[in-house]
Amino acid sequence: MERASPDPVVSVVVPLFNCLRLTQAMLESLDATWPAGVTREIILVDDGSTDGTPDWLASLTRPDVHVVLNERNLGYAVSNNRGARLARGRALVLLNNDLVLLPGWLEPLLAVQAELGSAAGVIGNVQYAVRDGALDHAGIRINAKGKPEHIRDLPPGAAPPWSFHRRIRVDAVTGACLMIGRDLWFRLGGLDEAYVNGCEDVDLCLRAAAAGRINLVALRSRALHHISSSQGRKDRDETNTFRLTRRWRDQLVALGARRWCHDFLIRDWSHPGCPAETATAAAAALLYLLHLRSTPPPVAVNGMRAAIDREIARWEALAA
Repeated sequence: MERASPDPVVSVVVPLFNCLRLTQAMLESLDATWPAGVTREIILVDDGSTDGTPDWLASLTRPDVHVVLNERNLGYAVSNNRGARLARGRALVLLNNDLVLLPGWLEPLLAVQAELGSAAGVIGNVQYAVRDGALDHAGIRINAKGKPEHIRDLPPGAAPPWSFHRRIRVDAVTGACLMIGRDLWFRLGGLDEAYVNGCEDVDLCLRAAAAGRINLVALRSRALHHISSSQGRKDRDETNTFRLTRRWRDQLVALGARRWCHDFLIRDWSHPGCPAETATAAAAALLYLLHLRSTPPPVAVNGMRAAIDREIARWEALAA
C-alpha cells in the first residue's frame, strides 16, 4: 500500500493474529480518539491469521495504513520488530488488537515523553478489563518471587482521568499499549525474539532501565483491554519467565526487594516475644519502604535470592 507522507510524528504498530472483530473495533476506536494535528502511520502486521483477517487487510485502501503479512505465525516479538523496521515516526506506539482506546489516551503519552526528553524509557498507560471494568494494569512491578506482575492498584490521588499525579515510575509496562522513542527502540535492538508471546515487554523495559532510562505510566492515558484474546497467549509463560529470570537475576533481586519488604512486614512485623533479630530486620525493611534507607536491607536481598533460586529449581525440574 502507498505510504503516508511526509514522515509522521507517531508510528503505530499492531500485530494481528485472528480476532478480526476485535481488530476492527480497535481500529475504529483509534480513529475516533486520535488527536487533531498529530500525524501518524498505522502498520498492521498479520501473523498468519486464518479467520478472514488477510482478506480484510487486502480490502483496506487507506493511505495511513501499511500492511505486513508474515508467511506463517512467528510470534509477538517478530511481528512488532518487522513493523517497527518500517516505522518513520519519532515515536513508536505498540498496540494490541484487542484494545478499546478511550478519548485522550495518546496525548498523555506524548506529554510524558516530551517532559522526560532523553531520559524517557518505555511509557505505558492505565488499562481496564472490558469484561468487568476492573483495573488490570497501572504498570508492572517485580514481586517477592522475582516475577513480573501487573500493578492493579493506584496510589492515593492517582485515579484517572482527574489524577493529581500525571505519571508514576514503574519497573516495566505491558506491551499491550506502550510508547517508546524510535531511536531508543533501535538502540536497544527492539524486542528479543527468543521470547515467544510473553516477557518481551518486560525485557525491553529492563534493557531501557539498564541504559539509564526511566520507565513510566502516564496516569491520564486510559484504555479498555479484552486481555489475552489471541489463541496460545499463555502457552509458554513458564519458559519465557525462566529466560527472563536467568538473564536479569541480579536486577530482579534489587527490583523485588521493596515488595519483599512489604510482604515481610505483613508476615513478621514485631510482636510480643518476637526475636530481636527479626525485629531489627523488620525495622530495616520499614525504613527501606519509607525511602529512609537507600539500599535494600540484607534480609531482603537474601530473601529475594532464595525465592528466585527456588523458582529456578522448579523450572529446571520441569525441563528435566
